[in-house]
Amino acid sequence: MNNSVESRDTSNPLLVVQEVNKSFGGLTALSRVSLQIQSNEIFGLIGPNGAGKTTLFNIITGLYSADGGEVNLAGQALLRCKPHVIVQHGLARTFQNIRLFANMTALENVMVGRHVRTHRGVVGAIMRNTSTRKEESAIRAQALQLLDEVDLATAAEHLAKHLSYGDQRRLEIARALATEPKLLALDEPAAGMNPSETLDLQQLLRKIRASGITILLIEHDMRLVMQLCDRIAVLDYGKKIAEGSPAHVQQHPLVIEAYLGGNLA
Repeated sequence: MNNSVESRDTSNPLLVVQEVNKSFGGLTALSRVSLQIQSNEIFGLIGPNGAGKTTLFNIITGLYSADGGEVNLAGQALLRCKPHVIVQHGLARTFQNIRLFANMTALENVMVGRHVRTHRGVVGAIMRNTSTRKEESAIRAQALQLLDEVDLATAAEHLAKHLSYGDQRRLEIARALATEPKLLALDEPAAGMNPSETLDLQQLLRKIRASGITILLIEHDMRLVMQLCDRIAVLDYGKKIAEGSPAHVQQHPLVIEAYLGGNLA
């Protein structure tokens, strides 16, 4: 299967956000925000602090409820779904503040993510029958493969809290990938990374997209966004003010104004 950018089907978007509104105590956080993300693209969501990016992200992933609008993933309505159901539908996320199980190994953290796709349940776990042991063995093998794909194979038995910051970021991505997502939503994955770690992250995300997984990216590192994303949407004061290619967004007057004339390159 061809996983190139050119293979995206623009007639059948993977994620559709339509007219989403959200207020907190009378303060409008999002006002009629709409966007579409095509299969097999890296889509960036940017904007100044307080623009509404995280609010939209949390609505899409089920942490917040919307006051109005629609969110659909591959035709499946998500707005009234619990976060774990959204994961089962194929949308996995990471967090701006890393949320790993600090006292579990890297391997165990990824295996936890994989359990969303298991079938044996509580009875199987208690009885420890043959089918349960076989499934757990498969989960372990798949988790080890994912650790290898994010260059953490040698750290499989290390506690998460003992990993470097960049390694923890990659581990969180591996755990999200263990859920077999159609769409991987990343909340500032390069935050706190040094230039070398950011370059490694960029290469990893390109590899993930090449495997057929679509990526939604919130990120403040504009160089990374402009180099990596196929398309970008820009929020400001809860409204979408621009959307398009990096080159288009970079030159958009409302975007330049929102960033106070700052250089987005």
